[in-house]
Amino acid sequence: MDELSVLVIDDEVDFVDTMLKRLRRKGVYCDGAYTGVGAMSKMKDRDYDVVLLDMRLADEDGNEVLRELKDISPETRFMILSGYASASAARTGIGNGAHDYLIKPLDFETLYEKITRA
Repeated sequence: MDELSVLVIDDEVDFVDTMLKRLRRKGVYCDGAYTGVGAMSKMKDRDYDVVLLDMRLADEDGNEVLRELKDISPETRFMILSGYASASAARTGIGNGAHDYLIKPLDFETLYEKITRA
């Protein structure tokens, strides 16, 4: 089996750094991006199994980033992360191709389990 690869996209630098450290300790290959533009660049350079995507980015709306990234890599599983839960936001994200919609703060072990199942 190939190494699991994850891209973490969030404008909160501390969140991305923490997620990368914890995922790497689990043996996951992972990269981080802080903007939609940075995420596009990463996705064009490498195939990821799972993308963790915050809905509020500094440069673009998370749903727009999701649609653009799905065009680049339709086989990738996308998991939305949000500190702002709403049923309509979840429906929109899932409708745009997200595999799951998760609310921050996250329990890391639960998140890791969801990543490995995705």
